[in-house]
Amino acid sequence: MLHGVIMSGGSGTRFWPLSRLTRPKQFLTFGGERTLLQATADRCEPLILPERLWVVTNALQAAETRRQLPHLPPEQVLVEPQGRNTAPCVGLAAVHLLRRDPDAIMVLMPADHLIVPGELFREGVETAARLVEDDPQRLVLFGVPPTWPATGFGYIERGAPLAESGAFQVLSFREKPDHETAVGYLQAGHYLWNCGIFVWRAETILDRIREFEPELAAGLERMAAALGTPDAERVVQREFPQLKSISIDYAVLERAAPVCVVEARFDWDDVGSWEALARLEGSDGAGNTIIGPHCGLDTRGCIIHSAGGHLIATCDVEDLLIVHTPDATLVARRGDEEALRRIIRELQDRGCDHVL
Repeated sequence: MLHGVIMSGGSGTRFWPLSRLTRPKQFLTFGGERTLLQATADRCEPLILPERLWVVTNALQAAETRRQLPHLPPEQVLVEPQGRNTAPCVGLAAVHLLRRDPDAIMVLMPADHLIVPGELFREGVETAARLVEDDPQRLVLFGVPPTWPATGFGYIERGAPLAESGAFQVLSFREKPDHETAVGYLQAGHYLWNCGIFVWRAETILDRIREFEPELAAGLERMAAALGTPDAERVVQREFPQLKSISIDYAVLERAAPVCVVEARFDWDDVGSWEALARLEGSDGAGNTIIGPHCGLDTRGCIIHSAGGHLIATCDVEDLLIVHTPDATLVARRGDEEALRRIIRELQDRGCDHVL
């Protein structure tokens, strides 16, 4: 049976100061009334009902996850004691699914991406699930046709089509490229963005982890053996932080076969930085994206976000990011993501954890 697994962690830094450690971007709204996490759960229905929907999160975010998804059985919110990248996350979900459903097929999806329309997403998942049913050893991922030469995404080199399936063989995985290489990928026409959505049998992915990362598999097996016993939580608390921190791409996908890719027909945005706000909300005639009260004179090319009804006034400024919250205000050069990372590190060094 098909199960959905939402991967919902994150440090809340890329949208600081609006997002925080306890309220990262999946708990925020972008262009709608539902948060990214809620929208991710919404688009699974009716294909995947709540009794087969799971979320993997961390201790800081578990309570808010349950609050935002009250229809989800509490035991289906799985809590990682410590972030260890996506391979341990996938493994933790897989051992829980297998305990309930030995034939479980799992679709894994990030909690913080924007995907529309939901109908096309569900059609793609059904296509991927049929591929897995036809070949239980198959690992399926989704690729998004690139629309600009992005340097922040990994790429998938698409190979020959699988007959009448809407999918293609995967020839290779390519790391985040420089701009020139990304332009080449865009022009070639057979490269796709790796959007981090996967479909496979829970049993198969655990077999592949056992094949390529045996120490990681051994830790997962010790946790699996404890599930349903009084020691389950203690064993997870002991074992999970010791697992190797590695992505499922490096641990399995780049080493395994057969791997295929379904070309996404839906619109996708990873909402990876403040620049996404301009894509989602649009800009005015001066190139400004404004959320909240604002009065501007000679203001051009800015992203301005104000929370709580606070007025932001600007005069003779250009290409700035200005974000106001009740306890912190950010003013930075627009598009300088490294500067935002630097200010987060500086705040950490100064012990300003109360605003992080």
